[in-house]
Amino acid sequence: MRGCRELGISTVAVYSDADRAALHVLEADEAYRLGPAPATESYLRGDLILEVAQRSGAQAIHPGYGFLSENASFAEACEQAGVKFIGPTAAAMRALGSKTRARQAADAAGMPRTPGSVTGLASLDEAYAVAAEIGYPVMLKAAAGGGGKGMRAVFSKKELGTAFTSAASEAERAFGSGEVYLEKLIERPRHIEIQILADEHGNCVSLGERECSVQRRHQKVIEEAPSAFVDEELRRRMGEAAVRLAKSAGYTNAGTVEFLVDEDHNFYFLEMNTRLQVEHPVTELVTGHDLVHLQIRIAQGEVLPFKQEEIRLRGHAMECRVYAEDPDNGFFPSPGKITRLLQPGGPGIREDSGIYEGWVVPLDYDPMLSKLIAYAPTRDAAIARLLRALDEYVIGGIRSNLGLFRRILHDADFQAARIDTGYLDRLLAGNGEAAESEDADSETVATIAAAVFESMRPANGNGRNAAANHSEDSAWKRTARREGLRA
Repeated sequence: MRGCRELGISTVAVYSDADRAALHVLEADEAYRLGPAPATESYLRGDLILEVAQRSGAQAIHPGYGFLSENASFAEACEQAGVKFIGPTAAAMRALGSKTRARQAADAAGMPRTPGSVTGLASLDEAYAVAAEIGYPVMLKAAAGGGGKGMRAVFSKKELGTAFTSAASEAERAFGSGEVYLEKLIERPRHIEIQILADEHGNCVSLGERECSVQRRHQKVIEEAPSAFVDEELRRRMGEAAVRLAKSAGYTNAGTVEFLVDEDHNFYFLEMNTRLQVEHPVTELVTGHDLVHLQIRIAQGEVLPFKQEEIRLRGHAMECRVYAEDPDNGFFPSPGKITRLLQPGGPGIREDSGIYEGWVVPLDYDPMLSKLIAYAPTRDAAIARLLRALDEYVIGGIRSNLGLFRRILHDADFQAARIDTGYLDRLLAGNGEAAESEDADSETVATIAAAVFESMRPANGNGRNAAANHSEDSAWKRTARREGLRA
């Protein structure tokens, strides 16, 4: 909506009953109800969304990150209704949106990929045969969707039967398709993805990589750009492979090609996300290009305003995905009312937020609250800046994972960029509780705030600032000593 306003475009929001007071509804020029809270009765109803588009006179639909954003049938319905879908065509989405079809496309484009099946497994017997051919350990994956659902790591033949049944069942519940495939498990890889942009005139570029190796249960937690592991040569080769894949499928608009990279800098195609990514701000900051603006302009038929050789990466950006979840209780979702909200700011800090003080976080959807992003000239400076911003961030009334980020950013392995997709699991397993208590953080902040307030109160009714007395034993100093703080 911010991007649209900057381009002089009015905005229309759709919402479910659970989101009637959501920030996107309040920010839009117009808003229309879709239906009850369940996504199947609201956000997954493409017919209702297109009905709103017709009623409001909307000329285009931006699908966001989830729900129908990678649904080829919805993209096709938009085209038939004369409404522009801000994303790839239905044909390109079908070619690359399914992981099995994307693996076939990768083969056709001559891209390296992990060994394994290129079609869905028809039976458990076929799974046994493929696993025997490529060798254990292997990974079962849902052909549709993402977010870690329908994925199972299998380290021996005796585990495969149970894993196959549970992965297929979870995939069916999450995506409406129980199709799964099997690939070789690359142990301790890095998860590196390449952002691409393609216009409708045959031009396609890559905008560098993002490091997404800090994950929990296959879901990204911290992303950064550029990767400390990727050199210019690897960046060039991965970028060229991503562009080659996109062009082979006639891809347009924004997309992300994801790779696994081993310790020897060999990379393997993983999948393609045929939409904008949650972590796109880090790419925006290091390239200076607004991806949402470019999405809209591409959808309007404009030519990409730059060529590959004009793209330069400058500085370092890092993003934390802030969730309403309880790290001390198995990361269980923490819905409820936000009773206090202090949001960070200052040099190099960007916060893409969907929350406000007094809003009730619903239990119905993904519990992400915001994305906190830091930008600085170097990776070390970005970490320091992000830590400073985390210390300014207070979310009261619910639990959050803010404490987890402090632990990660203080960790020596993370600071030295010694990370892979199993890094966070090892950190959590080796340090007892999942994250420091947010209650303790909030109590510390509240204590300091109360002390500062007390020190600023007028003394003896004369209106003078008590802090001006420079008391050797002020409330601030007492609190600072207790908390080990230094100015």
